[in-house]
Amino acid sequence: MNVPNAKRQADAGAMRRRRILTVVGSGKTGDPQCAEVGRLAATLGFDLLTGGGRGVMADVSQAFFEASPRHGLIIGIVPATVEPLGAIERQEPRTVDYVLPPGYPNRWVEIAIYTHLPDSGAEGTLRSSRNHINVLSADVIVAFPGQEGTLSEIWLATQYGVPVIAHGTHHGGPPFAIPYAASLDALREFLSSYAG
Repeated sequence: MNVPNAKRQADAGAMRRRRILTVVGSGKTGDPQCAEVGRLAATLGFDLLTGGGRGVMADVSQAFFEASPRHGLIIGIVPATVEPLGAIERQEPRTVDYVLPPGYPNRWVEIAIYTHLPDSGAEGTLRSSRNHINVLSADVIVAFPGQEGTLSEIWLATQYGVPVIAHGTHHGGPPFAIPYAASLDALREFLSSYAG
């Protein structure tokens, strides 16, 4: 069973399940269209989920946070390094160092989900990457241009069957032949069918 079908089955018995829009993109630089996507997501009734860091994640979160009215919260899935993780797995009593990357979580995150998952970038599809959580938690994903980490999230979405659409300037076209929203109106139309 793919992810959307598994979620529909789980949601059938839920009292009220909120809808999550995950936005992925560069963790280094923002995109001029982040603000309009953040405002759109806020008005469509989604909760916004990002990797909780800088670049696209911060820009879309700020626009979502500042939108009025807005109907959701901003969730950040935060990576970290835990040392010594092996000792924790073996239940050895030790002092643990929990190290967050610089800029995590960004100031706009309202609900920070702190993880022990350090891998990203080229290692973004490994089981030790939070990218799986970002994708599996999403009802729909908007993909801005990015590097290896963004591409791994888009790849995971295609494999898990989570709806994903590209937005922004993807040189060479959208990766993995995912749909592309050239305008905010096209994006609104796509996202509206997944809104709560």
